[in-house]
Amino acid sequence: MMKSIWMLVIAVLVLNGARTEGDSEPCAKIHTSSSVVPLGSPVTATCNIREDCLVGLGQAVDIEWRLGSELILSSPAANESNRVSRVVLSSFNYTRAALICCIRASSQVVAGVEIRAGYPPKTPQNLSCQTNLTYPDTLNCIWDTGQQDTHLPTKYTLHTEMRDSHENHTYELPPEINHYSIPRTDFGLFSDMNIYVKAKNDLGEATSAHIVLEPVSAAKFDQPIIAKIDVQPKRLGCLKLTWSLSKQQSWIRYLAVNLEVRLKTAGSDQWSDPPIPFSQVKLSKPVVECCRLFHGTRYLAQIRVRYKQSPWSEWSSSKSGVTLETAPTGRLDSWMKVSRNHTSKKLNIQLFWKPSKLFRANGQNLSYVVSQQKSYGERWRMCSTIETRCSFQLSGRVRKVYLSAVNSAGKSLPTEIRVYQPKAHMAIMDVTAVPHDERSFLVQWTTEVISDLIGYVVEWKPLLKTDLSHIHFETVNKSQSSLIITGSFEPYKPYGISVYPRFKDGIGSPQTVNAYLRQKAPSVVPKIQIKKTWESDIEISWDEIPLEQRNGFIKGYKVFYWDENGPIKVVSADAEERRVILTDLNTVSLYEACMMVSTFGGSLNGSTIYFKIKPFDAVTVVVSVTGVGVGLAMLIIFTVLICFSKDKKLKGHFWPVVPDPANSSIKRWSSESTQFTHPSCDEEPNLICLSHLSFLDLTTKLSKEEDDIWLNSSEDTSDLGESICGSPFMPSYSGSNSESVPYATVLLSSSCNGPISDEPHVYLRSESTQPLLETEGSFTPKCYQNAAIDGMPREQCFFGPCDNYNPEIKEDPPIVWDDFPFLRALAMNEIESD
Repeated sequence: MMKSIWMLVIAVLVLNGARTEGDSEPCAKIHTSSSVVPLGSPVTATCNIREDCLVGLGQAVDIEWRLGSELILSSPAANESNRVSRVVLSSFNYTRAALICCIRASSQVVAGVEIRAGYPPKTPQNLSCQTNLTYPDTLNCIWDTGQQDTHLPTKYTLHTEMRDSHENHTYELPPEINHYSIPRTDFGLFSDMNIYVKAKNDLGEATSAHIVLEPVSAAKFDQPIIAKIDVQPKRLGCLKLTWSLSKQQSWIRYLAVNLEVRLKTAGSDQWSDPPIPFSQVKLSKPVVECCRLFHGTRYLAQIRVRYKQSPWSEWSSSKSGVTLETAPTGRLDSWMKVSRNHTSKKLNIQLFWKPSKLFRANGQNLSYVVSQQKSYGERWRMCSTIETRCSFQLSGRVRKVYLSAVNSAGKSLPTEIRVYQPKAHMAIMDVTAVPHDERSFLVQWTTEVISDLIGYVVEWKPLLKTDLSHIHFETVNKSQSSLIITGSFEPYKPYGISVYPRFKDGIGSPQTVNAYLRQKAPSVVPKIQIKKTWESDIEISWDEIPLEQRNGFIKGYKVFYWDENGPIKVVSADAEERRVILTDLNTVSLYEACMMVSTFGGSLNGSTIYFKIKPFDAVTVVVSVTGVGVGLAMLIIFTVLICFSKDKKLKGHFWPVVPDPANSSIKRWSSESTQFTHPSCDEEPNLICLSHLSFLDLTTKLSKEEDDIWLNSSEDTSDLGESICGSPFMPSYSGSNSESVPYATVLLSSSCNGPISDEPHVYLRSESTQPLLETEGSFTPKCYQNAAIDGMPREQCFFGPCDNYNPEIKEDPPIVWDDFPFLRALAMNEIESD
């Protein structure tokens, strides 16, 4: 196209120069049928060269034609001078091109003409006009020019004719413009107008269809305003709406307009469809009444208006109102979960409910009451709540509970709910849950053929929220085997979905499956821990990923490890197994390892750890194992020899025979029982043998206060305890009821080196919860007595009480000191002290 235009420019310049001196006419002219032709139509052109322009060129001149840069064949006209040439183009397929006449010998351009091609204009379509009543008032018209391009400049004109005044107006528009705003001075609001559009180019013109309208009937009103919504007294289910137009349009008070109202309940996303229509509503009384609404329900309302067939205004802002309340109607869908309480032998009840399709709250502040029927006709309230769930306990004999909805106007008829005992029968064989769309799951299940099966309960809840308020349910009949559950499901969060079979006499055991709406890679990767090492192997383990950070089902784990020069090796582990063993490791290389955890929505790599296997010293291990084995064998042999040895001295060093003072007296101790545990009186006392014989050097006589200190002291004094002299007769003494074993300690009232005191010796009793000999049988002290010492009262000679013992008063027998080695040691100590 550009090349043909340049050829035309060159032709014009040549023609301007190819003129005789003093002559203003060009040397050649081209005559065509038309410079603008329909696209694809034939074109005929004739080139005529003036005779005086051929001077110097000779009489025999060959003329050629070019269309742009293309050479075309010509058909010369029959004449004597050969100054005329004609060309015929069967189809002109260019929208714009230059046709040039040239002299063949010198390629000199002698004439040229531009030819344009296109289509005649299309008839304008969809002419419409709308009146704007906002200052300044205008009548805005718009139309469609058509999809086809004419390739030619097209002008549009808008024509209006006033029928009453016969006043006509024509508005010329710039090319390709298809809209215009008629000023308020050129039309009347209540006068009919005839309006049409013309389109014109070089190939023709076209006129649109005429429309006749009254400008006010084409006016689009501003957004109306709902002033208030009132409740009609004694008009159940009705609301009265008072509305108005904007202040700029308040002058149209005498008109009657059409109005539509749309409503929706509070919390709903769907407006009523279709809207409620109202015809011929007078602007002087802008009040409409909407009835047949739910009782005690809050509604949001919007309105729009128009005059006759004018465009609808925009919807107004929302305004809310509440209808009059009545008692709730309809039943509630319920779901009861029952479990046995083995401690109280009662039933634990979790009751959930939701409104059925026929339930109507008919009020705002709704609450629920669960009650139990008593034998005398009254009902006992189990719980009252504003929630849609309740937990309580029932006796196993209760078979029914009743659920009612309550508002300020009354109570609904009770919904009877049967209390079934839980059944262990599992009718559900398999459950699957897959995402259905961005907000729902498709749950499918299979079941056994059971005669008393009446339906199913599908329950779902988020696993990361344990509150009962997040539990939802749906009850379906037995013919269904799938259900689409919809709710506020979140992606990457786990949900538990259970299907319970419902029987005529109870609820069976459920089948539960977990599901994700969408999955992605986990949020964290667990840390790798080295658990065990061997000669060339190592065991790696890791902790389980918390549920809230999994973002999907864990598909598996992969551990990648490599040394400095070796290739990367991979070990895989299932989702349930959180350990792998890396084998064939080199003890001289430093290894790196990292783990990748994958879900069905993506994978995540963890951090890298470094480890090295220490060399394994076989000689050291063998020596260590051998030494431990030999030591253990020697210990076993030594223990066996001691146990089966008949040498009593050898046994005495490991297991000394210690008499039990609670079950024997000093007088009855035989020499055989003490020959290996106690030395003779001539020998220095052995500390081990005399561990229960204490000598206390008291510089002064114990007063009553000091004696109380010994008796009442809570400090640990080894074998010193409270005085035994009067303990059998004290009220606080427990006697044989105590679990402790009494021991005695002799107290000397003088020092070891001092003179022998004539006062009787004092015994201190100590009690221990550890008997000296476990083979002695019962730990309860038996009745026994010691030989009385001169001057000691009889009641001080008892270690424990005896129910059947009555002391007899008789003369004490003479003391044989050889029978009492411990007392003999005391006597020797006193003699040495003297």
